[in-house]
Amino acid sequence: MYELHFDHTCHLHFIGIGGISMSGLAAILLDRGFTVSGSDAKETPLTEKLTAAGARIAYAQTAENITDDIDVVVYTAAIHPSNPEYAAAVEKKIPMLTRAELLGQMMKNYAIPICVSGTHGKTTTTSMASHVLMAGDLNPTISVGGILPMIGGNYHIGSEKAFLMEACEYTNSFLSFFPKISIILDIDADHLDFFKDLEDIRNSFRKFAELLPDDGILIINADDPACKMITKNLNCRIITYSMSNKGDYTADLVTYDKLGHASFRALYKGEPIGSFSLEVPGQHNVSNALAVIALGRELGLNAEQIQKGFATFTGTNRRFEQKGTFNGADVIDDYAHHPTEIRATLRTAARVPHKTVWCVFQPHTYTRTKSLLPQFAEALSLADHVVLADIYAARELDVYGISSRDLQTEILKYGTECDYFPSFEEIEDYLRANVKEGDLLITMGAGNIVQVGEALIEK
Repeated sequence: MYELHFDHTCHLHFIGIGGISMSGLAAILLDRGFTVSGSDAKETPLTEKLTAAGARIAYAQTAENITDDIDVVVYTAAIHPSNPEYAAAVEKKIPMLTRAELLGQMMKNYAIPICVSGTHGKTTTTSMASHVLMAGDLNPTISVGGILPMIGGNYHIGSEKAFLMEACEYTNSFLSFFPKISIILDIDADHLDFFKDLEDIRNSFRKFAELLPDDGILIINADDPACKMITKNLNCRIITYSMSNKGDYTADLVTYDKLGHASFRALYKGEPIGSFSLEVPGQHNVSNALAVIALGRELGLNAEQIQKGFATFTGTNRRFEQKGTFNGADVIDDYAHHPTEIRATLRTAARVPHKTVWCVFQPHTYTRTKSLLPQFAEALSLADHVVLADIYAARELDVYGISSRDLQTEILKYGTECDYFPSFEEIEDYLRANVKEGDLLITMGAGNIVQVGEALIEK
């Protein structure tokens, strides 16, 4: 495998440079003095920012973009061997790295690479940790899978001491990493178009935990049923956290304000270490905060510094994001696209003052919808009224014999009102006629359902 060293710069070409992760890695390398080129389908604010920093970007993927001066080509899982740039790189025998392999090579150049993993909550927890480490003047380099307002984007170029990043399990990407500290938030059945089942996913997380060196640290959620299997006979130091009083870090005296924001006391092995207040809603974020508190303390931060970071973290885009009002109803957008995430979001919504909770849900991928259909129905039944859009296909074809009508049938069995409309226009018309003042309207999903709420607010 091609090895990347910050003291030996080279020319990297990114196929699909405009992606949320690829663009951040390209920007970090530009800052380190590397030559960066790339290609993408269209110009975006992310690619414009890279161009301003010195990247050379083509807006068509052609073999001619693979020039002889390129030292290594970087590509994502979405790029297939038939891609003209991929094929040209193979023909020219240019070394190639996946995005995950590049990230792993970059990690080797930092003293403390920190990976935040888990089926749910990676972006939120990485962002929360970013605020805390910045408040503690550690100035980490950051790569996050969403837009974080504090850093003005999806990355921050900091020192070479700490590198904080998300570690995604899909296609086993995180097995290409070299962490010194890893956080495992939870392990759930997801990405079943790649993993065989939950046991397969758990085995992958076990391999990820085994990547830690003997002097490394694993911070793991003791409430997850796989915790003991993941940690058994590991040589690294293990730190646990729990919302049910069975971890090293626990929380008590938890209260919520009218927006669902929690205040709580954190304890380490039963001894109080400080009181903390969050500016993001939900019990799940108390759990995420315990992981961040553990991380902060391992890096030498005190309770005051950690609370300072919590006080400035108001969330990331598409995570219970307040978008505006419509017909006197508050409009929220949330990225939840798995039953566990939906359940957490709707439980959070229940703590916010409202008359009726409307959940406008766009299922994400046919395989996920089909394999978890009963769980989706149960989770969505927590809303007062569900409105379903068509399934967002993402990378898949409609060959699985599943539709949003099937999900509607299952939701109705719970006695929850549920409607389905095949177009966003029909959904918007229905909401205009039915959403009332004092209601809470949540657009939910990992696709483009956010457009529904934005259209209503605009009009």
